[in-house]
Amino acid sequence: MSQTQAGQMDVSSLSFEDALAELEQIVRGLESGQQKLEEAIKAYERGAALRRHCEAKLAEAEARVAAIVQRADGSLSTRQVD
Repeated sequence: MSQTQAGQMDVSSLSFEDALAELEQIVRGLESGQQKLEEAIKAYERGAALRRHCEAKLAEAEARVAAIVQRADGSLSTRQVD
């Protein structure tokens, strides 16, 4: 298994908050300009994987919220999300 595949599997186990915090840390590191080129490229790749993970988590949360519907009597229920 390549390092990229292992890194992406690692990303998939992170919570949204943990992934976002790591992504913010990577962005700060890249913006500082203090990393060597190869380190910056690896950080960028990791950041891209974290961004995709965060976007997927947000889409999942949005779908769950959209599945909450209001009944005629005003109570809330959930419906199955496709």
